[in-house]
Amino acid sequence: MREKIVLIDGHSILNRAFYGVPDLTNSEGLHTNAVYGFLNIMFKILDEEKPEYLTVTFDVHAPTFRHEMYQEYKGTRKPMAEELRQQVPVIKEVLKAMNIEIIEQAGLEADDLLGTISHQCEKEGLDVSIISGDRDTLQLTTEHIKVRIPKTKQGKTEIEDYLAADVKERYGVTPTEFIDVKALMGDTSDNIPGVPGIGEKTATKIIQEYKTIENAYEHVDELKPPRASKNLKEFWEQAQMSKTLATIRLDAETEFDLNGARHGNPYTKEAHELFQKLQFKNLLGRFDVETSANDVEATFCEVTGKAAIEKIFKEAEKAEKVGVAFSKDKGNVLPLFAHPSGIGRIALCYTEKKTVTIPCDMEMDFETLAGMISGLAEKVKVFSMCGLKESLNYLPQAKRENSFDVIVAAYLLNPLKSDYDYEDVAREQLGLLIDEKTEESTKACYEAYTAYMAVEPLNRKMEETGMTKLFREIEMPLVFTLYEMEQAGIHVEGEALKAYGDQLGNRIVELEKEIYDMAGETFNINSPKQLGVILFEKLEMPHAKKTKTGYSTAADVLDKLAPEYPIVAKILEYRQLTKLKSTYADGLATFIGPDGRIHGKFNQTITATGRISSTEPNLQNIPVRMELGRLIRKVFVPKEGCVFVDADYSQIELRILAHCSGDEQLIQAYREARDIHRMTASQVFHVPFDEVTDLQRRNAKAVNFGIVYGISSFGLSQDLSITRKEAARYIEHYFETYPGIKTFLDQCVADAKEKGYAVTLFGRRRPVPELKSSNFMQRSFGERVAMNAPIQGTAADIIKIAMIRVSDEMKKQNMKSRMILQVHDELLIEAAEEEVDEVKKILKEEMEHAASLSVPLLADMHTGKNWYEAK
Repeated sequence: MREKIVLIDGHSILNRAFYGVPDLTNSEGLHTNAVYGFLNIMFKILDEEKPEYLTVTFDVHAPTFRHEMYQEYKGTRKPMAEELRQQVPVIKEVLKAMNIEIIEQAGLEADDLLGTISHQCEKEGLDVSIISGDRDTLQLTTEHIKVRIPKTKQGKTEIEDYLAADVKERYGVTPTEFIDVKALMGDTSDNIPGVPGIGEKTATKIIQEYKTIENAYEHVDELKPPRASKNLKEFWEQAQMSKTLATIRLDAETEFDLNGARHGNPYTKEAHELFQKLQFKNLLGRFDVETSANDVEATFCEVTGKAAIEKIFKEAEKAEKVGVAFSKDKGNVLPLFAHPSGIGRIALCYTEKKTVTIPCDMEMDFETLAGMISGLAEKVKVFSMCGLKESLNYLPQAKRENSFDVIVAAYLLNPLKSDYDYEDVAREQLGLLIDEKTEESTKACYEAYTAYMAVEPLNRKMEETGMTKLFREIEMPLVFTLYEMEQAGIHVEGEALKAYGDQLGNRIVELEKEIYDMAGETFNINSPKQLGVILFEKLEMPHAKKTKTGYSTAADVLDKLAPEYPIVAKILEYRQLTKLKSTYADGLATFIGPDGRIHGKFNQTITATGRISSTEPNLQNIPVRMELGRLIRKVFVPKEGCVFVDADYSQIELRILAHCSGDEQLIQAYREARDIHRMTASQVFHVPFDEVTDLQRRNAKAVNFGIVYGISSFGLSQDLSITRKEAARYIEHYFETYPGIKTFLDQCVADAKEKGYAVTLFGRRRPVPELKSSNFMQRSFGERVAMNAPIQGTAADIIKIAMIRVSDEMKKQNMKSRMILQVHDELLIEAAEEEVDEVKKILKEEMEHAASLSVPLLADMHTGKNWYEAK
């Protein structure tokens, strides 16, 4: 039985993985997709091949004979993407930690090393598998040298295998003849020029007949077609050079030692630590249990019995801090003494060396244990949890002053993640990767341990990044404010909602009939394929965009057609109404609780800018652009004896822009309470203030708000239905009007490029990794983010401060009124009728003084018997 060696073309496989695996980054912002993809390919090969020897070759970025020739003919290769370049040393570090032999040698390219080593090993009686994404390596195949070419698609790896006979069957030439084919046809990806006018088919036919380019040149006048004959004569020197470029060396002097390539156990402790750091959770299962188990598990234990549990709590009361977790047991059958929600145990950590899990049982049911935890929350200096808001219902004695939510803190440090859980915090802050197969009781201990141990590193990092005050004075108090809003909920008239849905349904039926009549036939309006055929084939409308599946019927396409084609306007209305019905009229009904109220969730760890988001359901996305959409607000009503008071910041983002930019003209306009949009129109369109038309004001409004979001001339032209040139002129005149804004926005981008993040007035950071992307579109997006994040993030901070203060003041005065909804810059209060004037006073005071800016903050207020009237 012949022994086997696997040779991996390092740069080639890393490159292939980089473009085949979606972008990944670890908590430190390091791109890891190429490394992850490389390892998946390598493990797949090792599982299949089970080789005795393993070596990975890499190019050394130093001049070689072939590199010099590349420069002479085609210049240097396309530079490596920065996101890929930074992963090269990482994969080398990982391979070394796995005790895998790496060969890289100045003066030799990786494929020359592969060629020489593979033939040396074949002579020594080994079977060889070369793993490469470069088809040049097919020339190396023999009966005992196999080339395996991986393809990574959506994270999955497929492999093509070639021995010499396979190359002959697939390409019609032998492995050595394959070199000559490439010399004739060239290879733009490898900067091999070849002979102009000779493609793969012609090159293959020539080499099949003449075997080599030299022999073909001797019969050059006989070559077919005549163009190939003419071009080979003219570019003969280039063909020779191309053959040299395409030929992989088999006799290079290498430092390869077969004994050093002996493949042992790659799953070392050092490799495991690296995999944790890189957050390759899915690959950790390859390591032995002894290697992958966290030492911290030895400090976990279960405690039962009233006396033992009471002893634990007495010890915990003396601790500086405690970490707590409420754990839900999986399964359909709840433990007898668990909470109805499924919480069947509580975990508690009060020292690094001890974490306990306490199951609910006859001696200590959930209510008793939760009461003890609530008492603990009041007494200790730091009470820490992962996602505190979700547990506040069980902790009536919990206080803002000593509470710590590690999820919120971790989010502040890395707001780009759309979701956080305790496992993320354990990995990022403590270097712990928790196996998904871990038992529930152990997971509960991990969560409590994480809540306890992560406080110190999170505090340190918030101090280093200047976000401690933001965390203490805004985010942590907000946890309690949002909890109270969720508990309060908002009342919905179920019958009115049903009637609204029926109204929508009737109009949808009418629209269907009208659309069918205008189309001259019935079809599935919701099918883009069928709709495309109707619009662009039967009705022959312009602006058709053909895709793989048919014509595009996206909103931007239909919006262009709607003004001239009534059927399209009706289709757009149909789409809006069907979405209204399914998402709101029908969708909201499922969230109405037994008390007739919707208790949605407000999330503070989802958006990158710091804005609060709303889910289950999303009450921040109630349609406002069309009247029929706005009407749904009528079903939201206050409870008996109350009215709604709605307070909305007036142009808060523009006011923040005025403050941050220091633009004197904009600041003065706000101080004088002038109509900003009319004034902007007057300046941009060069007309007297009193002669500005409504259209000019609307266009100026689009520019004003667009500038805040870093709008481009293209984006503005689309919004205003004007040419890109006109839009560019609007923007140019805008910056001439407000020069301070242009300076400020440019500085925002420059600062973000230098620091890697944008920052709000309150110190909130928004990382902008897109600015370093090799992709132009990504960089452009990053520039818009750098301009907008300080403005939108500051607005988010201000509304949060206002929410906390309004809620606190109403509680301080022991009022019946309560805050029930926040929609970006808007607060909705369910106010007792006798408290309306005081509520308005509190809203005005707290909202308008939430921040001290160089321009006044203004809040508009309205009251109503439903949300529609109040808005």
